[in-house]
Amino acid sequence: MKKTFLTLALISGMVCTAHAKKKLPAYGSRTETVFNETKIHFAPGKYTAEPDSDGVIHLVDGRIILKKISVPEYRKDMNINLYVTVKSDGDRWDKSGSLFVIPEESVVNLLNIASGEQAFPADADRHEKLVGIVSSDAYKPNLELMRFMTPFGVGYYSNDTLKRKPIFVDGWAEDVKWHQNITDLRSRIQGDVWVGAWIDSWTGEGYKISVDIDYNELGYNETIQPNSHVEPILNTVYYMGPQGHPDIFARKDLEFDIEIPSGAKNVRMKYIVTGHGGHSGGDEFRPKENIIRVDGEEVYRFTPWRTDCATFRRYNPSTAVWRIDREEEYRDRETGEMKTRTVNEPLGSSDLSRSNWCPGSDVVPETIELKNIKPGKHTVSVSIPTAAPAEGDKLNHWLMSAYLIWEN
Repeated sequence: MKKTFLTLALISGMVCTAHAKKKLPAYGSRTETVFNETKIHFAPGKYTAEPDSDGVIHLVDGRIILKKISVPEYRKDMNINLYVTVKSDGDRWDKSGSLFVIPEESVVNLLNIASGEQAFPADADRHEKLVGIVSSDAYKPNLELMRFMTPFGVGYYSNDTLKRKPIFVDGWAEDVKWHQNITDLRSRIQGDVWVGAWIDSWTGEGYKISVDIDYNELGYNETIQPNSHVEPILNTVYYMGPQGHPDIFARKDLEFDIEIPSGAKNVRMKYIVTGHGGHSGGDEFRPKENIIRVDGEEVYRFTPWRTDCATFRRYNPSTAVWRIDREEEYRDRETGEMKTRTVNEPLGSSDLSRSNWCPGSDVVPETIELKNIKPGKHTVSVSIPTAAPAEGDKLNHWLMSAYLIWEN
């Protein structure tokens, strides 16, 4: 009897153990606060390579902030959302911004480049003066989580420029907030991850940024999410060092190689792009077509352009303002006739249409389906046929990043 009882107990234990192994971890929902009103500015000589009291490392004299987060490696179906808040701490201008992660397998990265231990790999033959924009044997470019553009002075100047407020704005915003769903990137934002933020500020005042990542398990089922892979393949954002303004498109296409492994399914490319120049005839203020090709075959063509920038006016209290004349049609109250008169109106710089961005906007990635791509090596090219070169103070350039996603 004792032997039978012992046998049953052992079998029961084996069953329980086997069942426990099948159970998936249940982490529920959690919010990872990466940065909390952390300052990004230009402060030569202020920072060392050591983390501050919040665990933040400041690079490039404070223009880049980095922090290591540790997140459970979820296996269930889930939803991941990114929330970013920015406000000026005295910088009155609009600036390019980027939130990114450092690929863990990249032997060469921003941390050891900043310390002088490593250097960006160069590919001078294909990419002119540009370095560190595509993958090499020991290096992968930063994976961009979100591109954004700071507005003109939101927060800091929201209380002292009331006389410049147009009639259609009921009050200046205190900050600007963005939200994007980044569930596609889940394999790159679990475990130990270095998350960074960069704003192209050259002032001591700069900005303050807050970043939260929400991880939400979907229901209580035990559905295992697809085993997806995210591969960063391109990033021309000039985060640091010798990375110059990328105006290569004015002279030739940008070409680079990718590798698709055997068994990859549902392959797609995410493409983030913004044009810059800051003068009336530049790449910032002129629509310019982008063409993506794989092995010489066109897979995507579009013109990155935003015409809704005036809707962001409440985030831009320190924007430059001009007076312009406009012809307006109106009905005469006495005669009922339609007449025309000249109206003098204010126009803010932040109101002007731009190449895929507005002062105060984030940038949504383009999705390019690569359904018929075969395993092996391929050449990707990015063409902007009418791009202008950077000359003198006309700093025409294109900030773009791209990554591949596939299921195994």
